[in-house]
Amino acid sequence: MRFEPGVEVMWRDRKRWLGLPWTFTRYYLAKKEGEWVKLFRHKGLLSARIDEINVYRCFDLTLQQTLADKIFRTGTIEVESNDAAAPVFHLRHIANPYKVRDVLSNLIEIERGKRRVGITEFQSPQD
Repeated sequence: MRFEPGVEVMWRDRKRWLGLPWTFTRYYLAKKEGEWVKLFRHKGLLSARIDEINVYRCFDLTLQQTLADKIFRTGTIEVESNDAAAPVFHLRHIANPYKVRDVLSNLIEIERGKRRVGITEFQSPQD
C-alpha cells in the first residue's frame, strides 16, 4: 500500500494461515505527524478494498486466541469503534498479537487525550 510523503508506517503485518503470511489481507498502523493515526486493512490482489479507521475513535480491544493460534503464535484482535462504516474492525491471525494489542491500546489513549475525546459509559442501576 502506498502512502503520501510524511506518513510513517508504525506497524504492518499480513493475515496468516498456519502461521505463514500466505493471504492477500494486509494490515497497517500509520501516522502523519501532528495530523492523524490510522489503522488500515487492505484486502485483495487484483481488486482491492481498503478500510481505515481513526485510532482515536476506537474504544475497546479484544484479543482472541484459539489453540491453533497459540501453536502458531498468532491471534485475532477485535477493535470496536464508534465509526459508522466499521464499528468492529478485525485484525485476523496476526503475529505477536499481545504486543500489537499493547501498542494499539497505548496509541488509543494518547490520541484520545490529544483530541480530548472521552467515552461515556452507562451502567444500569443495581437493584
